Amino acid sequence: MNVLSLSNVVKDYKNHRAVDNVSFDMKKGKIFGLLGPNGAGKTSLIRIITSITAADSGSVLLDGNPINKRTPEHIGYMPEERGLYKKMKVGEHLIYLAELKGMTVKEAKNKINYWLDRLDIEAWYNKKVQELSKGMQQKIQFIATVLHEPSLIILDEPFSGLDPVNTNIIKEEIARLNAEGASIIFSTHRMESVEEICEDLVLINKGKVQLTGNVDDIKENFKENKYHLELHNGSSLIENQAVSIQNMGNSSFELMGETDDHVFDFLKTQINGGVRIKAFQEILPSINDIFIKLVQNN
Repeated sequence: MNVLSLSNVVKDYKNHRAVDNVSFDMKKGKIFGLLGPNGAGKTSLIRIITSITAADSGSVLLDGNPINKRTPEHIGYMPEERGLYKKMKVGEHLIYLAELKGMTVKEAKNKINYWLDRLDIEAWYNKKVQELSKGMQQKIQFIATVLHEPSLIILDEPFSGLDPVNTNIIKEEIARLNAEGASIIFSTHRMESVEEICEDLVLINKGKVQLTGNVDDIKENFKENKYHLELHNGSSLIENQAVSIQNMGNSSFELMGETDDHVFDFLKTQINGGVRIKAFQEILPSINDIFIKLVQNN
């Protein structure tokens, strides 16, 4: 079942088409990467999904129903730009934001205390937002995003301003929320985070969908028949013209063939010839490599 379905969504601003016939599905309970270079249309797309702005044409379904004015109550959105009122106290601010999502003051206080305790920041309740560092403000904004237990959570660069320790804390909370049933859209420029966190993704460039699907399947589809080969000390390769060989130093080589079979035949020749092989592993392209390749080609 899809938690989110977009079909031929279009959004124009004056003479610029920010979203150009975008269509994709997001499966319920998944962590979904929304990728694209600056100006690709990601933010415009998020604003449409969250009902901040309306699409000029096309449809957006949340849990099978067209989005409407009640949709924001079921979505938690953490924008890249911090949207906190700096002179408000943390507790008061979180209560205010929770009320906007339909929570009562009592419900909000209980959830706020739960999250401040969970992140070990109870002492911040009566501090003004402006007293907190940028990273600490990011943690408060994360709490505001998930406080009302939305079924769809949208995180735009959620690790911005966080040190490695707090980044891991938020990663753990994202994984826990997902395990408890939340569907999560993860928008970022940090491709290593996409590979670590996301199961599926969509790549947007110049307002159009360039690529969508399962992360592992995408990497498999873009592979170039490359392999890493490492020999034991004292061994040397038997010459073979079937594959290209790049010496990486320290008895390590990168092999590339027109097909996998060419590489496997080469490997068999080495083994039959007595070459002592220490390691052999396929090299799949990273999401970062695929991202750069597609964006540059377009």
